[in-house]
Amino acid sequence: MKKQLIVIGAGPGGYVAAFTAADLGLNVILIDDGQNPGGVCLYRGCIPSKALLHVARIIQESREAKDLGIEFSEPRIDLDRVRQFKDSVVAKLTGGLGQLAKQRKIEFIQGRAKFLSSNSIEIQKADGSKETFEFDNAILATGSLPITLPFAPRSERVLDSTSALELKDIPNRLLVIGGGYIGLELGTVYRALGSEVSVVEMTPSLLPGADRDLALTLSKRLQGQFKSIKLSTKVTAISETQNAVSVSFEDKDGQSSKEEFDKVLIAIGRKNVYDGLGLENTKIQFSDDKKFITVNAQRQTTDSTIYAIGDIAGQPMLAHKASAEGKVAAEAIAGHKAGFDVKAIPAVVFTDPEIAWCGITEAEAKEKGLPVTVSKFPWAASGRAVTLNRTEGLTKLIADTDTGRILGVAMAGVGAGEMIAEGVLAVELGALASDVALSVHPHPTISETLMEAAEGIIGQATHIYRPKRSL
Repeated sequence: MKKQLIVIGAGPGGYVAAFTAADLGLNVILIDDGQNPGGVCLYRGCIPSKALLHVARIIQESREAKDLGIEFSEPRIDLDRVRQFKDSVVAKLTGGLGQLAKQRKIEFIQGRAKFLSSNSIEIQKADGSKETFEFDNAILATGSLPITLPFAPRSERVLDSTSALELKDIPNRLLVIGGGYIGLELGTVYRALGSEVSVVEMTPSLLPGADRDLALTLSKRLQGQFKSIKLSTKVTAISETQNAVSVSFEDKDGQSSKEEFDKVLIAIGRKNVYDGLGLENTKIQFSDDKKFITVNAQRQTTDSTIYAIGDIAGQPMLAHKASAEGKVAAEAIAGHKAGFDVKAIPAVVFTDPEIAWCGITEAEAKEKGLPVTVSKFPWAASGRAVTLNRTEGLTKLIADTDTGRILGVAMAGVGAGEMIAEGVLAVELGALASDVALSVHPHPTISETLMEAAEGIIGQATHIYRPKRSL
């Protein structure tokens, strides 16, 4: 049986590709081991973690309300109901995607696929049966899995991002290995629910990849919430004792130490899923470091019938990037002119405060020697931030010194993840700082900080006084 398009993997890349292709008139099969479309993001990643982060935010705000003259008793946490809330969110969204697939007449098969050749696959179905299909085109969207440490024992006391989201219990002492966005988001959840959280990170600061001033904004707040944050420190050994997990550390000076924890969460990154796909039976080639599948602007691999999107197709490994690539691949297969050419894929860390950025970062601009002007607007000068009692935030614009064109936008603070979209639009459209500065923003809002930062680029910042330099 031959199909026009087979999509392998039903995460935010795969299901968007399948839905787009079906809307364009193609006959589509969508394959995933989940009961419904959704993939890691909806079942074991983005969505359940954000549901729990919302719970954590409510708990933290109830505790901080005393600073405003309102004092609540300590929250009583019903872990079963928290877990039910998280699971209900997942079920609602994945179930909705299942209905959308049916409405589009997409054949959804629960199972795993393996390429037999460049135009045929075998599907091992969830019920144990097998079926073979031929296809005109296929899209690979198999995503990624958590990386573990080779010396970490197999134990219920040693978690990854998937098992941590199951929320089986709240350990008294939790160590998070990895100071990136996954570790910090989950650490925030467990701390709010009652764990004493420690973090260890190999690099000199939290959130490697983010500009230091943004990471520092978050770090200062977390230092008051987490028990400890160990930077420039690596984990050298993990062993399970009778009632705990023993972890050995080594700092930048070579000094060793050891501590015990009730549970350890390993959040050191993710690796792409290739095993069992039968890629050796195709003409697909990989990047020099073997981490990613080589693709062109249409997301077509070196095997002309097969496309690849999402985590397996290159950095950044983000759901919204996968969705955008899925649309491009589906349109290209349907015969439309399409190409993946974006300048500002946003990144958001959903901690409290949130961290978000798009386009070029200040560190990248310095590394490349670009002539840029950087304007920072502290939220302490924002009327809305003051009314929220959350003045630790920062908004930053990076613009070309000669033209004033906005090259990058970054924010740290409450709601930064929602507001970064304006920065994405500015970078993608090639807006000038004066364009943003002259766009009237509502008052009082945090969004005004973008306007004020843009005013700083053109030297007209209203709420920040910068003395003129004498000639």
